Amino acid sequence: MTDDQEMPATETLAADECWKLLRRISVGHLALCGDDGPELFPVNYAVDHGTVVFRTRAGTKLSMVGNDDRVAFEVDSVDTESGRAWSVIIKGRAEVFGGIEEMVDSFSLMLFPWEAGPKDAFVRIVPTIISGRRFHIAAPLTWWKHMDHG
Repeated sequence: MTDDQEMPATETLAADECWKLLRRISVGHLALCGDDGPELFPVNYAVDHGTVVFRTRAGTKLSMVGNDDRVAFEVDSVDTESGRAWSVIIKGRAEVFGGIEEMVDSFSLMLFPWEAGPKDAFVRIVPTIISGRRFHIAAPLTWWKHMDHG
């Protein structure tokens, strides 16, 4: 890309496109805030009726959700062939499944954690905000020419 060429604009994604992309990927990053500050956890998930569901066990994630249900969840992907990437962020509230009916329904989600061991707690992220963007990946030399080589 020459100096007089501009990178294509970043595309802001509509909510329905964000959900479509979320259905294509199975791992995202859950951000929670605890007493020691923010924590970030990789989780595999499933999309379920305009929410995101993941499984976990008793431990840090579950106790942090119990202390403060506000969460952020991020998923992204890169297509190296097209040189395009996307990112979707959800902000919302996390709810631990409570009723037996909801638990039974969750088994149809085909949600199988990567890590072995019991993951008996199901958590649903109910979005208050969903946003996404798609953009072209800048070649590394794009940044090199803007650095001070003095």
